[in-house]
Amino acid sequence: MKFHLPIALATALTVTGAATARAQLSFSGNPLPVITDTPEASTGLKAVYVLHDLLGVKASYTAASPSSQITWKRFSQLGGGFAEEIPFTRQGNVSTVNLTSDDMGFIVEEDGRQTCYYVVNYANHPCSLSALDIAPERDCTSTSLTLLGSAPRINYYTVAGAARELSRELLLEYNTLAYSADRQSYLQQTTALTLPSVNGAIHCPAPLCDTEFHLSGDRFLRQWGMEQSVASPTFATNAIDATVSATQQERDVPNEQKNTSEGSALGGSAPAEITFLAATTDAVVFREWQLARDDRFDLIDMRVNEDEFTHTFTEYGTTYARFVCGNADGSCDFTSETYTIYIGDSRLECPNAFSPNDDGVNDQWRVSYKSITDFDCHIFNRWGQEMAHLTDPSQGWDGRYGGKTVPPGVYYYVIKAQGADGKNYKLSGDINIVGYSAGRNTPATPAE
Repeated sequence: MKFHLPIALATALTVTGAATARAQLSFSGNPLPVITDTPEASTGLKAVYVLHDLLGVKASYTAASPSSQITWKRFSQLGGGFAEEIPFTRQGNVSTVNLTSDDMGFIVEEDGRQTCYYVVNYANHPCSLSALDIAPERDCTSTSLTLLGSAPRINYYTVAGAARELSRELLLEYNTLAYSADRQSYLQQTTALTLPSVNGAIHCPAPLCDTEFHLSGDRFLRQWGMEQSVASPTFATNAIDATVSATQQERDVPNEQKNTSEGSALGGSAPAEITFLAATTDAVVFREWQLARDDRFDLIDMRVNEDEFTHTFTEYGTTYARFVCGNADGSCDFTSETYTIYIGDSRLECPNAFSPNDDGVNDQWRVSYKSITDFDCHIFNRWGQEMAHLTDPSQGWDGRYGGKTVPPGVYYYVIKAQGADGKNYKLSGDINIVGYSAGRNTPATPAE
């Protein structure tokens, strides 16, 4: 008694070398190349064959030897469980069956080992691309096209009787825009979509520029040198997109306290200079940067109708910024992420000593500050002679007067300043100059 494996497990038996070659079917009577797909192992199929036409075609299987026991069975979309034995002719170790015009699955059993195949007659599923029109339905993210012609779904069936699609790999190509970070603008590029089949309507992402759509295929006709292609009329885009950024001008000032609030990467110490930039696509007509004190933008404090602008933030508190744009008829709009700019409360602290000895440590007298928007500082010696006048809190005094180092001792500062939070500062105090290199310039002699 022979032991037969269940059909669904037939492909679990894998052979190598010459046996693998024998496991393939060959075809005669077909003038065009046979296209072979290797399906997933879970289908139970060794191969799926697509032939241009099955009229007058024969399928052959080569056994290991002329003495091998061979049986041919055929199954439809019901699966291998309903396979029925069919007659075949044999010459040596080659057995042959005549094919009908129907798509059909085949099970070839050789000495108890079963191998399953599926054969598709392309003549039953022809591709015809006659014209491509733009459908009236559209929105801001997708576009619809209508194919005049036919490229229906092609199914093959697993040993278990499950339908699987055999992709036609139709190619839909059109132009759109993509953002280039290097150029900070949108550039035109070609997009290609692969479609397994087309049943009248085609849906694709909306192009961001005016373009034609080109549909070509399918992959079977392409391999047979019979590829078809159609083009649509010019499509006028209404879809929009934008890419935005906010960049703060950094100040390399060691004595400025720059920390921002939690959750805010912009702002910190006033004045904060920030450049807002938006890159937009072709259909954008209306554009606007908006600044507001509330994150819902119920009351907008500033509107700027430009893609790019720079603003200096000098007021204490939180400001929100966003970019909005739209197309000509208002059917599509864009709202960017919201940027949070936080200007902290002001601070002003004055050191009481420094050592201008060129050792790279504490060589200048500088205030420590944050969000100071107005600053006026005078430094005097003990005789009331002005040694330095500073008009910006980032400035420092290097202990020189008239190009020469002043003598060590006590000096005095008087500061008037205002913070971004409206706080007024009136400060005065001592500055002690201690220790400097004997090799420096001769100390300046203060006026008596």
